[in-house]
Amino acid sequence: MLLTFLQTSSQALETAVAPVQEELSFSLIDMAVKGGWLMIVLAILSIVAIYIFGERWSAIRKAGKTNKNFMKDVNDYILDGKNKSALSLCHKTDTPVARMIEKGIERIDKPLTDIQAAVENIGNLEVAKLERGLPFLATIAGGAPMIGFLGTVMGMVQAFFNMSNAGNNIDITLLSGGIYTAMVTTVGGLIVGIMAYFGYNYLTSRISDVVFKMENSTIEFMDTLQSRPSVKTQE
Repeated sequence: MLLTFLQTSSQALETAVAPVQEELSFSLIDMAVKGGWLMIVLAILSIVAIYIFGERWSAIRKAGKTNKNFMKDVNDYILDGKNKSALSLCHKTDTPVARMIEKGIERIDKPLTDIQAAVENIGNLEVAKLERGLPFLATIAGGAPMIGFLGTVMGMVQAFFNMSNAGNNIDITLLSGGIYTAMVTTVGGLIVGIMAYFGYNYLTSRISDVVFKMENSTIEFMDTLQSRPSVKTQE
């Protein structure tokens, strides 16, 4: 009889616990829906951030790919007086370095200071192209957590408003439910902000690598021009 009683008690306990476990389970979609309309704003910002990161990553990766023999071939052509061959090689190479060197070769009969200024101007334009979209990504990194915090504050205000209207029939679920809904937007804002923040820092570091290559190529190009006996210097 004791064994039968224990089995019956165990079954009753499992039956009582099962609904509670089912009640506590929730999905990410349900949690996002609880956040309200601000979650739609955060979702849009996340899509924009992912698009900017992917597009900029592809462009920066392409800009950073340079042929190891490119500068050597260009310098050899210039020293041999084959400026057209050097220009043709630059046309075939679709990189910021090639466009900088191409501008320098086009002004090869000018004084060195003019050539360097022209190359640096092209370099600044190329860097600006690489950084396109990054300010907006930085804005998302800083703005998304603030939007999430705004949703939290709005949710807390709504929770306390419901409690004030409840009068003497205050239920703890009024406060706990409101806080749960409010904190969802903070979580969403932090997730979007962290993704954008790390993406921004990664892209800026890659751009710094490309700029370093551009500066090295410019120095190498100017050294080659200085070694040419026919180069013009500014008086």
